[in-house]
Parts: sequence; C-alpha cells; structure tokens
Amino acid sequence: MNPVAAYDMAPLAAIVLVGGLLALGPLAWLRLRYRDARPAARLRALTVLTLFLTFDLVLFGAFTRLTDSGLGCPDWPGCYGSASPVGARSDIHAAHSALPSGPVTQGKAWIEMTHRYLATAVGALILALTVMSRIEARKQHRVNNAVSLAVSPWWATVTLAWVCLQGAFGALTVTMKLYPVIVTAHLLGGLTLLALLAAQSHSYVRAPISLAPGLYRAALLLALLCGLQIALGGWVSTNYAVLACQDFPTCQGHWWPPMDFDAGFTLQRALGAGKDGGYLPFAALTAIHFVHRLGAAVVLVALGLMAWRLHASGERRLQRWALAFGGLAVWQLASGLANVLLGWPLAAAVAHTAGAAVLVMMLTILITRARQGGRPARSRGFAAGRPRPAP
Repeated sequence: MNPVAAYDMAPLAAIVLVGGLLALGPLAWLRLRYRDARPAARLRALTVLTLFLTFDLVLFGAFTRLTDSGLGCPDWPGCYGSASPVGARSDIHAAHSALPSGPVTQGKAWIEMTHRYLATAVGALILALTVMSRIEARKQHRVNNAVSLAVSPWWATVTLAWVCLQGAFGALTVTMKLYPVIVTAHLLGGLTLLALLAAQSHSYVRAPISLAPGLYRAALLLALLCGLQIALGGWVSTNYAVLACQDFPTCQGHWWPPMDFDAGFTLQRALGAGKDGGYLPFAALTAIHFVHRLGAAVVLVALGLMAWRLHASGERRLQRWALAFGGLAVWQLASGLANVLLGWPLAAAVAHTAGAAVLVMMLTILITRARQGGRPARSRGFAAGRPRPAP
C-alpha cells in the first residue's frame, strides 16, 4: 500500500466551504434575533455564541482523542486527499484491511473529519467577530473621531490569530502521529481559546465584583495551579497513562509505587517511545499518573479554600461563586475517580475534560469581573461594598 502524504491541500477549499456553511446557521440566527439591537449587543451575542460552540468543540476534541480517532484520517486537512470519508472509502477500506487493529476505520474517519468541520466553523465565527468588530470601530471613528467600543477590536484579532495557531497544532497532531507534547499543546490551546472568548463576553457588560487584594491574588494563583494541573491531565491522557493506577487512594497497592519520572516527563519523544528510542516503560506511565494525582489533591484543596473564602466574605454574589467552585470540585473529583476505578469509561473522561473547561471559564470570568471593579479593595470591608469611612 502506497504511503499517504502528510499534507494534501487539494480538499482545503471544500472543507472551508463546509465550515462556512455550518457557521451560517448561527450567524443567520444572530442576524434575526438581534437585528434591532445595538452593535455592542450584537457583538456580545456573537461572542457568547462562539464561546458556547468552542466549548462544544473542546468536548468533541476530547471525544475524538478518547475514541482513538485522531488518526482516523492520516493526512491533513482532508481524508486521503478527499474532503470527506465518502471520497476516501476505498482507501479507508484498504488501510483497515491491511491493519484491522489500526487507527483507520470508517467510523473513526467520520469522527475526525467532523471535528475538522466543526473547528473550521468556529474559525469562521471568530473571523466574523473580528470583521464585525473592525467595521464597527471604523464607523465610530468616522462619526466621532474616536472609538468607544466596550471591547477593543484587537481582542477579536488576537483571538483570530490564536485560532489559526490552534489549527496549525491540529495539523501537527495528525501529521506527527499524535506526538504527545503536540497533542497536549493542542488541548491547552483550545482551553486558552475558551479563556479569550470568556474574557471578551463578560467585558461587554460591566458587572464588577469587588475582591479583597488577598482574594484577588488567590484567584490568580488558583488559575495558575489549574493551568499546570490541566497540562498534567493532558499529558496523562495523551500518553494513555490513566490506567497505570487502577486503585485509590493507593496506586498498584502502594502509597509510593515504582516510578520513572525522567522517562515519563521527557517531552521530545514519540507516542509510546522512551527517551532512548525503545518502548516507554510502565514505571514512566505510573509517574505521569501519580504526579497528576498529587496535583489534583493540591488543586482540590485550593478550590476548597477559594470557595470557603468567597463564602466567608458575606456577600451573596460571592457566596454563589463559592457554591459553583465547590460543586465543580466535587464534579472533578467524582469524574476523576470514575476514570480510575471504572477503567476509563468514555463518559467519565469527557466529563472530566468538561469540568476542566468550565473551571477555566469560571476563573477567567471571575478575574475579568474583578478587574472591572478597578483596583481590588484595600480592606475586606470595602470589598463587601461598605462605604469608605470619613476622615
């Protein structure tokens, strides 16, 4: 069987057309629903809609990875040089017949191509957001010689640049045969895209939250911890290390099982390969899993402390945030344990990714709203909205 070229741009125009047609539905709904609204309201609605669809895309990307469909089409951007698995039916059949246990099947090819169609549609929506933001900024500048948009059009421009970079990582994910560091970067890129859109969506409407300086810093620290933990989670998933420990709270019956940290956290290696070119030892998978488990304990404690401090503020809005963080901590703990104890079921794995995505959006929104309130209050009393005492 002839080798497949890694890149074949022949079907690119057709795939872009499919993504554009998928994006027309949300854009048409937006046009009808907000035809009489102010420009800022239309831009915010498009941002929120794109955020929602990007969240769905992140989950579908997790589904693609977890069903081993990432190489369902071994070339990019099409499938064996075709715009859909329909045109590649004979190639898919030949690849599956040559290697029945391999990554290429009709079902996996459709999952992979559907992910590419949806990613193209999200890219088209972000392009539309960028164009609309730029057009509105130019209109205001011509009329008032100034721009008073709630959100700078540069936000949308940066988001467009980021989604293009994300597309490049998607291509490398396929052409580099699920190289772990590339797949993990692709996951982190998707969550960063969520953060960019979440910040923009909550910048159009001012709903400031007053946080004491210590609590604001705690939110920033929690965001950093969660980012590191999500990167570890991506490393676990892309190296298929979830099942290295199938018991809890111990791992392989030990509190500190045999582990190879050096091999496990060598970044420049192919999937399943050790740093010396041989097979990745099981002790390396154990190290990857165990570090993520330790990180989960730290993040859960940090989430609990954040929820407790928000609730102790006495402000009703912050107490609702406390309940949300507490509920999310329970969700992540339950879905993580289900992955370990139930043998990595698909539903639990996708739910765990969903929890991570929601956590990224929640922290982004909390920090964005706190920044809307200006400089964090100098004392807890001011954070709760009490008036400054007279001199």
